[in-house]
Amino acid sequence: MFDDFDSREIDTGEARIFARRAGTGPALLLLHGFPQTHAMWREVAPSLARDFTVVCADLRGYGRSSCPTSAADHAPYAKRAMAADMVVLMERLGFRRFMVAGHDRGGRVAYRLAIDHPDRVEKLAVLDIIPTADAWARADARLALGYWPWSLLAQAEPLPETMLAAAADAIVDNALSGWGSSPDAFPPGVRQLYVDALRDPAHIHAICEEYRAAASLDREHDHADRKTGRHIACPLLALWSEHGALAEWYVEEGGPEALWRHWADDVSGGALPGGHFFPEESPIETAATLDAFFSGR
Repeated sequence: MFDDFDSREIDTGEARIFARRAGTGPALLLLHGFPQTHAMWREVAPSLARDFTVVCADLRGYGRSSCPTSAADHAPYAKRAMAADMVVLMERLGFRRFMVAGHDRGGRVAYRLAIDHPDRVEKLAVLDIIPTADAWARADARLALGYWPWSLLAQAEPLPETMLAAAADAIVDNALSGWGSSPDAFPPGVRQLYVDALRDPAHIHAICEEYRAAASLDREHDHADRKTGRHIACPLLALWSEHGALAEWYVEEGGPEALWRHWADDVSGGALPGGHFFPEESPIETAATLDAFFSGR
């Protein structure tokens, strides 16, 4: 994987962020979700690197990035802090302005980055998410049962940490075989990468802190933005899985694209084949769609 990509570790002042980089042209940052690492982009990134300088990063607390000490309010793992890492990372790599695509948790970092740093983000793509505050406001039994990390991993320590440490294999297998996705999309070596990333106690705690922040500070930041009218100024592409929850749960609201229109003026979107992990199930379609959007075609 990533044979033509350089790897590096950047000190952002609060964290050490591991990233891979390849290609030429405009800068494009790719961010992963749970329980993945930057490896989720293994088949998408090389295609995009033909037209862009692609940077694939591990979020703080995930993969090969470091795990800063948390705090009682979970602020070090709020999407605001994680987005700030990416601003420093990209500037250290020579890019003051860039485009960004994020899947799952990475999508939440990506849209926070666009809100907090509008002078940095030229275009934004969010994959299989709706805004955090909107998701919590509409939470029901479907979310509690279908996307169990939202509630389970947000519980007070040490319960979720203990469960993750005891069952990393089961956690990964449950996630990768659920949420509308096919387990065939994950080769054994990739699955093992995700399992190994959940075996380290520091990373386990960091991931739980990130979910606790999503249930608290991230919601507060979203609500504050809506109250003051802060929004996403750049063009936004919302993609979701045709076999996943977002295609079914928000029909009455007009679907994910309609929900994002409350947060941005320039919104486009649509469904792609596969379940929640469609970038790994349908990498050709995902890469082509992202390329067309970021290239302006």
